[in-house]
Amino acid sequence: MNKQILDVAKTVSYEMDVSKEVILEAIEAALEMATKRRHLTPIDVRVSIDPETGAYSTFRVWTVVNPDNEEIEFDPELHLNLEDGQAKGLKEGDTVEEPMESVEFGRIAAQTAKQVIVQKVREAKRTKVIEAYSDKLNQLIAGMVKHVSHDGIVLDLGDNAEAIIPREEMLPSESVRSGDRIRGYLYEIRPEARGPQLFVSRACKEMLMELFKIEVPEIGEEVIEIKALSRDPGVRSKVAVKTNDGRIDPIGACVGMRGSRVQVISNELNGERIDIILWDDNPAQLTINAMAPAEVASIVVDEETKTMDIAVDPEQLSQAIGRGGQNVRLASALTGWTLNVMTVEEAEKKGQADSEKTQKMFMNKLDIDEEIAAIFVREGFGSLEEIAYIPAEELANIEEFDEEIVAALQERAKEILAKQEADAPQPDETLLQMRGMDRELANKLAAKKIKSMENLADLGVEELIDIVGDMPKERAAELIMTAREPWFE
Repeated sequence: MNKQILDVAKTVSYEMDVSKEVILEAIEAALEMATKRRHLTPIDVRVSIDPETGAYSTFRVWTVVNPDNEEIEFDPELHLNLEDGQAKGLKEGDTVEEPMESVEFGRIAAQTAKQVIVQKVREAKRTKVIEAYSDKLNQLIAGMVKHVSHDGIVLDLGDNAEAIIPREEMLPSESVRSGDRIRGYLYEIRPEARGPQLFVSRACKEMLMELFKIEVPEIGEEVIEIKALSRDPGVRSKVAVKTNDGRIDPIGACVGMRGSRVQVISNELNGERIDIILWDDNPAQLTINAMAPAEVASIVVDEETKTMDIAVDPEQLSQAIGRGGQNVRLASALTGWTLNVMTVEEAEKKGQADSEKTQKMFMNKLDIDEEIAAIFVREGFGSLEEIAYIPAEELANIEEFDEEIVAALQERAKEILAKQEADAPQPDETLLQMRGMDRELANKLAAKKIKSMENLADLGVEELIDIVGDMPKERAAELIMTAREPWFE
C-alpha cells in the first residue's frame, strides 16, 4: 500500500507537471477526509506521509480554546479547555495530537484523493503562472491568438498560461485571427479564484516605448532617451528623443537606414504612423518641433495658464491641426501645454485684442492715460505685478519715462496690489495648518470659497483638480483624505 502511494504521486506529478510534494499533500488531505468520514461526530485529523517510504501515520487533533470565547462554540470532540491545556504547558491556539488508526489507501480514499489532487494541481499551476510572469510585469510578452471576441483577445502564452487583451487595449482597426502570433505589454497580474488573470495592452504608450528599446539599441543602452511620447493607438504617435552624445543623431538613429527601424515598429502596430522629433528643454521650441510637419510662423507663450497661441500660414492650417485635430492634440499631449492653432491673420487680430484689453486694464487700475498704457503694452508688460516689482532702473530706461514718473507708477501699482490682497478671501487657520498645505495653495482655494478644512473635505478629487489646475491625482486625494481625518475621530 505504501508503494502504491508513491507510485500515484510519481505518475500524477509527471503527467500534470506538478511537484511530487504537492501530490503527497493532496493524498494527505484525502486520507484526512476519509478518516473524518468514519466518525459520527466531527473531529480534526492530521495525516503525515513519509516521502521516502510512502508510510503514513494518522493523528487526532484538539485545539486549545477558551470556552468563554463567544466567537467559538466549544466542542470537546474538537477542542481542549484552556484550563486543561495550561496544566500541560499549552496556550490558546496550540494543538494536542494523539496517534489513531489509519484508514487504508483504498478505492474511496483514492477517489477523494483524485478530487483533492485536481484542486491542488490547479492551485499549484496558478502559483506557477504568477511566479513565471511576475518578473515580466511591465514588459513585452508574446503569445498565440487563441480566441477573438467582442470583449477582447485571449492569448495562449504556453505552459497552460493565458493572457487577455481587453477590447479597449486593442488597436482600433487591427484585424486579428486565431493562430496569429502577436506581442503586447503586460500591465497587470490579477489573482482571482479561477486563476491569475494576465492583462496585456497593445494600445498603451509603454508598448511603443518597449518596441523602440528593442529596435533601437541606442535607446536600450540609454545613449538615446525618449523624453516624451503621445499616442493615438494604431493611427499616429509622436516621440520626442534626446541624446547627450554629440556624435549621434537621435532622430536618424531611431528612424534607421532608409526608415528600417521605425518601419518595423510601425508594422508591429498595424501601420501606425510615428513622428520622431527632437526634444528641447525650451517649451516653445519643443512645441515648434512637435507641430511638424506643419511650419510655425509665430508662437505666443502664456506661462500662467500654460497655453500657447500658434500661428501658421493659411495653407499650413489644416496640416497643423491634422485630421480630427489629431496633430495638435498629440503635440499638446507631448508638450503638456494647451495649444491654440490659428492663422497668422487670426493671431494678429487676437494679439491686437489682447493688447487693447491689457491697455484698458492699465488705464482703469493705474488711472493713467491711453498713451502711457500703450507704452507699457509696447514694452511687453502684462500685469500690475510686473510693473510693481521690476527694478526701477529698468523702467527708467524706457525713453518716455523719468525717475519721478517710475516711482509714482510703481507706488500706485503696489498700493492697488496690496488692496486687492486685503480684499481677497483669506483661508482660515485650519486650512493653513493642515498637513501638506502651503500658503499659495491655501490662497488659491480661498479665492474659490474653499476657506477651511471642512470645505476641502467636501470636495472630490476631480473637483479639487479643476479648482487648482495642475495637480497630480495622488496629491489631490491625499489632501482630501487629510481634510477628512476629523470625520473618523
